Amino acid sequence: MGLHAHRRKLRYHSYKGEVGKIAPNILQRDFATDAPNRKWTTDVTQVDIQGKKCYLSPILDMWNGEVISYAISDHPDMKMVTDMLQKAFRKHPTLDQLIMHSDQGWQYQHRCYQQLLQTHGIIQSMSRKGNCLDNAMMENFFGLMKTELLYPNRWEDIKAFKVALRQYIQYYNNNRIKLKLKMSPVQYRTHFQSQIK
Repeated sequence: MGLHAHRRKLRYHSYKGEVGKIAPNILQRDFATDAPNRKWTTDVTQVDIQGKKCYLSPILDMWNGEVISYAISDHPDMKMVTDMLQKAFRKHPTLDQLIMHSDQGWQYQHRCYQQLLQTHGIIQSMSRKGNCLDNAMMENFFGLMKTELLYPNRWEDIKAFKVALRQYIQYYNNNRIKLKLKMSPVQYRTHFQSQIK
């Protein structure tokens, strides 16, 4: 009769119970800030192409929506998250009293992650369990990326998507106009820095 089973796509969930000391929700959905590198957010999203998965782990500055650093990996492991952090620390070695917000994923409860934040004077903040609105800025970025890049295109394989994803992040940071800023995130940061000199 031409019938076949259709498997529902499973979303990526990184919460695996209380792995380590959970940080309080310091942010409390207050995403506003008047200067760069005061409030950052991070999360992981999964992309499935032709039966192959990859994971994107970015850091977003809540001030201008800029992707500060990111890692793309075939596995949602600690190396992906620590690579992302180390890239951010190389760009911004002084981050004392920055708030880093995330969900309660196991990576963010891991002692290694917490120690890296503490070493750089970063204050850890976590969403409440199962409440995506607590990390709405990152969810918005993932939604834009999937709406503008992932869904409108047919992908031959995961490798082609990874190349396009890197290009998209470059475009998002440097060329995509944010209505609230009336310029791209990088243009806004450059303008702000020229004003304070």
